[in-house]
Amino acid sequence: MASIRQHGEKWRAQVYVRGVRESAVFRTQREAKAWAAARELALKTPADLRYTVDDLLTRYKSEVSARKEGARMETLRIDATLRDHPQFAARRLADVCSADIIAWRDRRLQSVSPATVHRESHILRAAFNLARLEWGWLKHNPWEGVRIPAASPPRTRLFHWREIRRIVRNCGYAPGTAPQTKTQEVALALLLALRTGMRAQEVLSLGRDNIDVTRRIARVEHKMQYQTGAPRLVPLSGRAMRLLAPVLQREQIFTLSAHSLDALFRKVRDRLMLHDLHFHDSRATALTHLARRVPVEVLAKISGHKNIAMLVNVYYRERPEEIAARLR
Repeated sequence: MASIRQHGEKWRAQVYVRGVRESAVFRTQREAKAWAAARELALKTPADLRYTVDDLLTRYKSEVSARKEGARMETLRIDATLRDHPQFAARRLADVCSADIIAWRDRRLQSVSPATVHRESHILRAAFNLARLEWGWLKHNPWEGVRIPAASPPRTRLFHWREIRRIVRNCGYAPGTAPQTKTQEVALALLLALRTGMRAQEVLSLGRDNIDVTRRIARVEHKMQYQTGAPRLVPLSGRAMRLLAPVLQREQIFTLSAHSLDALFRKVRDRLMLHDLHFHDSRATALTHLARRVPVEVLAKISGHKNIAMLVNVYYRERPEEIAARLR
């Protein structure tokens, strides 16, 4: 039932439907009545008839994606979906079916790799599930029965110590000193990642306030913190502490952004012709070496993995011949 009341020289309209209350102020009583009638009708209409795929992804982007460490990339993927697939974006949620999802998937496969479609499908499916299970916007699951392209096979590349020495030397950095240039910061960030198993963003977040020298622990935000609600506590080895010693008094150790770190690392890598090497391979390199020294449950504590299978299948990259040599 709508309520129309005079509000000073203006008119306030208020509607309350199915637990949802909305109000607005208008210049004339006629405008207030028109708005109230329209809003009552809209609120009485089932959610899956009121909202579109565009509405769903826009809300998911602002409420969920924005809280993730990878917010920028996920936001770009959602924006691209809305921009490049306007007919799909304009579909009412009640009308979306598996055929729409399959059509979107097949169009994407014509222009991008299956691995890219796999990542984008993961985002879209999460958004639809949230809308169905928590928001009450959907009564059905249009993703049911839809085959998603498989993810890329896990990488096997590791950093070799001779490659690390070449990179550090090419950056003009001497371990145990404070970096003076951004390129030298790249070398220090790489060495820290190799000694701790931290992600690039976690390394770049290090500073005076989140390193406990006495306990030898770094307190860093991580990519899944939007779910766990707590930062990650990373144990620091003696070698990591020696690398940090010259810069421990800095409020922020690094001036690099994640994007700048990646770009500068790739320049050094290409200059040295070190093919198929990513900065993130430092995490797998560190965890593979640590796996030889600590049991898997301790390794999971160091890496921050809740899923042991992810740790073993993706980040543990010791070659079969190396395992065989240790069993000899």
